[in-house]
Amino acid sequence: LTKLVEKPFVRISYREAIQHLQEEIAKDPKKWQFPDVEFGTDLATEHERWLAETKYQSAVFVYNYPKSIKAFYMRDNSDDGGETVNAMDLLVPGVGELVGGSQREERLDILISKMEEVGLNPDDYWWYLDLRRFGSVPHAGYGLGFERLVTYVCGIENIRDAIAYPRYPGNAEF
Repeated sequence: LTKLVEKPFVRISYREAIQHLQEEIAKDPKKWQFPDVEFGTDLATEHERWLAETKYQSAVFVYNYPKSIKAFYMRDNSDDGGETVNAMDLLVPGVGELVGGSQREERLDILISKMEEVGLNPDDYWWYLDLRRFGSVPHAGYGLGFERLVTYVCGIENIRDAIAYPRYPGNAEF
């Protein structure tokens, strides 16, 4: 943890992350499980870890993800015509994504149109829309993966060793 806090966190846009990954993958595509990376690609763990461990050797905030790969409730960035959303991920060495967050869409009319755009029926989300209907303010939220945090802090190599009751194919009967 000391190494983490001694170095400033890097901040790069999603577009910059994609550019760095494309340049690195072009050197030897065979060493990557997911070599096809372009704007709109959801970053895989191997991409996230390369950025944090190899490229920057630091924690990295990646921000302004494409709208097409993020949730409908994230607020569009107006400065690029709504192609990206005001979202970020915190990537750390050894884990990849540790925290994900975004500014939420607080404007009811835009929220409804975004729901319709992705094929959701606003009537099914009446309770969520009511949170905006009766007054809202600009706000944001984030989620931290607890098992990922334990994995990082304890230096565990496989996240399954940090999960109290891991689920994987063949072990969870329904």
